[in-house]
Amino acid sequence: MVKKKRLVFFLVATVIFGGGGFGQAGALEQVGSGELKRLVAQHLPQPYPDEIKSLDVLHREIDLGEGRGKVHFSIPGFKTFACGKCHQGPELLASAAMRMKEVLTRLQSQFPDISRVPLKQYIIQPWADELLSPRQFAHTTFDSIRIFPRTILIDSKIYGNATHLHETLHLTQEFVGPANELEAYGLNIRSDPRFLLLNYPYFSDVVTAFFLADFQRILKDFYARPVDESSNVSRETQWFMDPFDEKDLKSLAQAVNAMEPVLAEVTRLLRKDPIPASYWSEQTNDGALLLEIAAVKLLPLPPVPEITEAVRLEAYAIIDHQMRKTDNTRLGYKVNRKQEALLTLKHQLRLDDPLARLSLYFRYLKGRFIGPGGEVRLTVENKDDLTDFAEQKLEGIARMSRFERLTPLEKDGANLMIESIKQKLQDL
Repeated sequence: MVKKKRLVFFLVATVIFGGGGFGQAGALEQVGSGELKRLVAQHLPQPYPDEIKSLDVLHREIDLGEGRGKVHFSIPGFKTFACGKCHQGPELLASAAMRMKEVLTRLQSQFPDISRVPLKQYIIQPWADELLSPRQFAHTTFDSIRIFPRTILIDSKIYGNATHLHETLHLTQEFVGPANELEAYGLNIRSDPRFLLLNYPYFSDVVTAFFLADFQRILKDFYARPVDESSNVSRETQWFMDPFDEKDLKSLAQAVNAMEPVLAEVTRLLRKDPIPASYWSEQTNDGALLLEIAAVKLLPLPPVPEITEAVRLEAYAIIDHQMRKTDNTRLGYKVNRKQEALLTLKHQLRLDDPLARLSLYFRYLKGRFIGPGGEVRLTVENKDDLTDFAEQKLEGIARMSRFERLTPLEKDGANLMIESIKQKLQDL
């Protein structure tokens, strides 16, 4: 991955991270649905405290060893929220440190190029606020991880600490945007193929076209299972926990294993050119774009539909027209240009077969982003648009760095990230 220090301060997806019985997932403390529901009920995010500035804080500096340095572990409001009725504070912090040691070892085993992860702070946050909303599981801020108590419960007992792994990877990323989430979810699917189903928008088209033609049927079966809508355990967690067809899970695991070179290429692209990679993902509003580019670079393309040359050229023109629009970056729209193009192919050119439309789309991507020698070209022709995009992101990070409830460690991390991005802007 990357040897430089940086993180992502970007909206964490509200879907739940996978992890569990496959691959390198951590050891699980299995519980039943009833027991999990009871535990979660006791650890739901609390209302924002009125006296935040005078809130008690249980904290400890812990050296994570192996040259990783000291990390500030804390539970603000440990007394205020009566955590001590059921827990010993020092034991919670020691457990958090042990968990992060294991997660760092897993991450660096998966990505040996990571020489250092800039983790300075781990906050177990009992309440919800702007930094950690109720629908989030956790949030990577500047050199810090903020996490709910309920998240720790579910992550350790159900997901094999995949949330921790996901957030720790974010600490190593150098810019912001949906491409960062793609890489982090790509890490999670290596642990458990159910993550592929929980976060299918990032993977669905590539998996269907290149690896598993039956993916859409598996996806429908996964979400067709009933869940308890009144439960305080999220629907995603229930779907993850409930029994699912073992044959389908094996097929998904095989697809993930075959996808490894493509996932590795996503990481290479994102770490080599973080700003252009992020730009293309947002300009097209396609969080899967880097995965799609990596796939067309490395894999044989799906079969070409039987259409005339004139229709083929018109299809490419339609896709190109959509993919070159810059409203998403200039005007803040959120239009998925790939989906717009594929819908136009369906209705205007009467291409009813979704795989035929995808085949044309992937061929367009190969012509647009892959050079004659097989190299990926993420060059942005409109340099002003790229610079404006990066400067807008920089301004957003600078505004967040002034947020009064960031800790001093987070503010220091924010300033370091700002300086790093300014240097990258000079190199564009």
